[in-house]
Amino acid sequence: MKQEEINTNDYLKGIVLNLPDSPGIYQYLNTEGTIIYVGKAKNLKRRVSSYFNREHPNGKTRLLVSKIADIRYIVVKTEEDALLLENNLIKKYKPRYNVLLKDDKTYPSICVSNEYFPRVFKTRNIIRNGSSYYGPYSHIPSMNALLELIKKLYPLRTCRHPLTPENISNGKFNVCLEYHIKNCKGPCIGKQSHKDYLRDIGEIKQILKGDTQIVCDLLMDEMQSLAMELKFEEAQAVKEKYDLIESYRSRSEVVNRIIHNVDVFSIEMDENSAYINYLHITNGCINQAFTFEYKKRLNETKEELLQLGIIEMRERYQSKSREIIVPFKLEMELTNVTFTIPQRGEKKHLLELSIMNVKQYKVDRLKQADKLNPEQKKTRILKEIQEQLHLPKIPVHIECFDNSNIQGSDAVAACVVFKMGKPSKKDYRKFNIKTVVGPDDYASMKEVVRRRYTRAIEEETPLPDLIITDGGKGQMEVVREVIEDELNLKIPIAGLAKDNKHRTSELLYGFPPITIGIKQNTPLFHLLENIQDEVHRFAITFHRDKRSKSQVTSVLDDIAGIGEKRKTALLKAFKSVSRIKKATLEEIAGVVGMSAAKNIKEKLKE
Repeated sequence: MKQEEINTNDYLKGIVLNLPDSPGIYQYLNTEGTIIYVGKAKNLKRRVSSYFNREHPNGKTRLLVSKIADIRYIVVKTEEDALLLENNLIKKYKPRYNVLLKDDKTYPSICVSNEYFPRVFKTRNIIRNGSSYYGPYSHIPSMNALLELIKKLYPLRTCRHPLTPENISNGKFNVCLEYHIKNCKGPCIGKQSHKDYLRDIGEIKQILKGDTQIVCDLLMDEMQSLAMELKFEEAQAVKEKYDLIESYRSRSEVVNRIIHNVDVFSIEMDENSAYINYLHITNGCINQAFTFEYKKRLNETKEELLQLGIIEMRERYQSKSREIIVPFKLEMELTNVTFTIPQRGEKKHLLELSIMNVKQYKVDRLKQADKLNPEQKKTRILKEIQEQLHLPKIPVHIECFDNSNIQGSDAVAACVVFKMGKPSKKDYRKFNIKTVVGPDDYASMKEVVRRRYTRAIEEETPLPDLIITDGGKGQMEVVREVIEDELNLKIPIAGLAKDNKHRTSELLYGFPPITIGIKQNTPLFHLLENIQDEVHRFAITFHRDKRSKSQVTSVLDDIAGIGEKRKTALLKAFKSVSRIKKATLEEIAGVVGMSAAKNIKEKLKE
């Protein structure tokens, strides 16, 4: 170890030994003084020490530790403060080894502008000028439905005129078409008072917050008051508003309206990313819904990533909910907040709804990635096989065997080769069974596997990462006897079995073999099904060709005076042996001569 490295290690050890046993955040810096990682801790000394006093199985973590040249830390009062500070510092410095929040597109929000007569519109640009913003909305149709409801309820202005009291009193504006078709009450010419307009805006803000009950109560009071004053036409107009909101509530309400001001979070992960769904529930309705992705950098756990997501979403949406529904226990404390893991009832229904959304988002993201990079899809499927079977490496090279015979006659076998999940037809091989007499599939499989890999060893050609047999436990065992006991090779062996309808049904692996559960209609299932169908097709085609060839040769090749040329001429003229048999002596003689024709007729009679 170089003297410089020894000095750095001693320097870091000195910092770690003097860290406090308090909650806080720590920052790792490289030799250039750049922050490369920010973390939080309940106990700073214990957490930071864990990076330096043990070996890390994860290669990325080992790389991070090797890059640390300095440590800074900030002590805070509570774990909640540490969570908030960590989130802010990650967003500020974007350290190389922290998870990366992927916001690859800006979702739209609904803006209530800060004007004398405010406008309500959708926007992707957040301008800090006193305007109110609601969202962002990841589901655009929901946002459009909300805007359509507001438009039906409240005829607001859509123009961009500077409607100040002075401009209105000076008569600077004229009404537009929106006024004439009753989509606007004409505040630009004083037809609608400022007080009346702001009352509508107040109700709109309540609806955008999800507090439709407040608006309904106000409308009900106004409707009853107008009815008592015998203003039935005005009361009917208010009733129509009330009915519209009630209709919207019935469509958007997912649970009992007593469940109010609650946050719901769920998480799904794959090798490179974590996907987190956030729902905010107000009066039984989903008021906010958003799913986002974290790009993983180190070997972060689900718990760590969900904690980051909770802090990020509550800060982004300014949520003050005092109850958070989560799918599993978190070592996390927030002031005046209760974490709930529901087991049944309507809160369980909300959690299931969130999980369904995050799973769908994950599937959609993977589909997008697959379209952009088909090779990535193949690699992912092969990694699934590796994980399901606990293979030492990704099965880039797969070989599959199948036998074919009819009651032992014309026995053949076939081997198909798949590389990176695709058929490699130039590497396919056909085998005539040479040493087995009668219908013995196990002995035939042994012969073929022995020939295939004995030759591969002699010629030093690449061996497969996985061998698959088109058959069950018995086929797997005879392949294992050849591969391991005779040839001393270490190649994983699996078996593909079919159901009574001859469809791919299960994958077998291990000795003794166990069934590996694979869901049907998944990319992994379709790959295995494709391999099994392909080896079966190749073996059957080879067997059919050999059988038809043997039928021809067994009849014509045994006839005196019939060589290869005459046989070819006969088949060209009559197309098949059965037609030759039906032909007259003169017709046959016209092709091969009278002497040979007589021999053919006599032989075919036998």
